[in-house]
Amino acid sequence: MTVTEFLVQQRTIATNGIHLNVVQAGPEDGSPVILLHGFPEFWYGWRNQLPALAAHGLRLIVPDQRGYNLSDKPQGITSYRMDALVADVAGLIESLAGGRACVVGHDWGAMVAWWVALRHPDMVEKLAILNVPHPRIAMKTLRSDPQQMMRSLYAGFFQLPVLPETVIRLNDWKVGLQMMQKTARDGSFTEEDLEEYRKAWSQPGAMTAMLNWYRAYVQHPPAASHTWRVTVPTLMIWGEKDVALRATMAQPSIDLCDDGRLVMLKDATHWVQHDEADQVNQLLGDFLA
Repeated sequence: MTVTEFLVQQRTIATNGIHLNVVQAGPEDGSPVILLHGFPEFWYGWRNQLPALAAHGLRLIVPDQRGYNLSDKPQGITSYRMDALVADVAGLIESLAGGRACVVGHDWGAMVAWWVALRHPDMVEKLAILNVPHPRIAMKTLRSDPQQMMRSLYAGFFQLPVLPETVIRLNDWKVGLQMMQKTARDGSFTEEDLEEYRKAWSQPGAMTAMLNWYRAYVQHPPAASHTWRVTVPTLMIWGEKDVALRATMAQPSIDLCDDGRLVMLKDATHWVQHDEADQVNQLLGDFLA
């Protein structure tokens, strides 16, 4: 089974004052699931999940998030504040899912998913998180854990203007592509995959917009939630060999969920849905369906 077998349509959707490129897959009458990619991916980051989850009878709604690939790329760092990113997803849930959906996220997509569940629990049927801590735990750990501070130095580099995108773009995006390959398990990204990422990053203004997610979260952090408890059923999948985020943040994150389950995959990296596609597909399929 391939992605294209289950590709229902690729269309542009208006939400929160912008337009997002959205891929939809699976049966049109299936339970809606929003899949949110992270940095530096785009909808294609879920390619290994689409056939398996569609086979579970789920209707998959997979956007290029704002700033990425074929979606709108509004100017300025403030356009990428978390409140705007959450509102984008809430708009998709309203327009494509009848006001309620399961939400799955990886990396930055997982951070958006956490905040959607905190801000709009009535919109979230179930929440699945891949390799990103609860925002409260992330905040505390970054302030108190020297090891995590060291691992997060790259995010400090991304705060600089112009230089990060210039470095990542060197030699036809060689630096950016190596960043993905060296932090994933061998073979998780094929040459064909890397070419798809190269094309997405080459969209005008894309890399600056993508990096503005990091800049906005630091320079314009979201307001504290009125409660840090996550009330919707939550599954967290965590690859223990993540070089950027310490696995020590996983259990404290799930402890903030009223109905949470944590699955640690000891041989997977940060790119857990690529490294362990079959196991992740089984876990997500059983949980969501």
